Amino acid sequence: MSTIIDAIVNRSSKRAFLPKPVPRDIQEKILKAASMTPSGANMQPWITYAISDNKVLKNIGDAIIDKMNNGVENDQFIQYYPLNWKAPYKKRRVETGVGLYTLMDVDRKDIETRTKMWHDNFRWFGAQSVFFVFTDKTMIEGAQGALIDCGAYMQTIMLAAREFGVESCPQGSTTEYGKVVADVLKVPQNLAFLYSIVLGYEDKDAKINTYQPKRADIDENVIFI
Repeated sequence: MSTIIDAIVNRSSKRAFLPKPVPRDIQEKILKAASMTPSGANMQPWITYAISDNKVLKNIGDAIIDKMNNGVENDQFIQYYPLNWKAPYKKRRVETGVGLYTLMDVDRKDIETRTKMWHDNFRWFGAQSVFFVFTDKTMIEGAQGALIDCGAYMQTIMLAAREFGVESCPQGSTTEYGKVVADVLKVPQNLAFLYSIVLGYEDKDAKINTYQPKRADIDENVIFI
């Protein structure tokens, strides 16, 4: 059994999974643990669609890729990434992308392979279980507290999953096509899509799963007084 520190420090986003769904009972245990995530005023603003139906997952992926192929850069409820990148965040973003492509021996000019790798996001990296997290639109109209709470919920899901040998990958890529996800799932009109979390069993032979981007030293982001 991993300690909490081990679960945090040794977790990394996986981008290649075995074709094996996470059993329903394991999903329920993960989600039950995540339901204990603290939230402001105990709002518990998260609403999760836990999907292991391959047809539904394919339909979502197809719809997003179709939008991309038609030049639609986003169709979202919330703006995930900044409109204007600045240091040090721009540098970290670039280094992460370069590091991943370098590991996989993908040339910067190889648009075809880079595009395929991006589309892999919407093929769920081969995983067969994905959690799609929504919140009520009223929770994010002029307020951001629910977004903070749902972020904590996402982290709890990913850490709890490791207790059962399940790895994960949080996806801001689907955030950018949140309205597409909502349309395919035919969710109630009051819901806004926030993000997805791919869950599954890591393909330990996949080179891409060895990638671990660097983290800044705490001297860069912590002020002790």
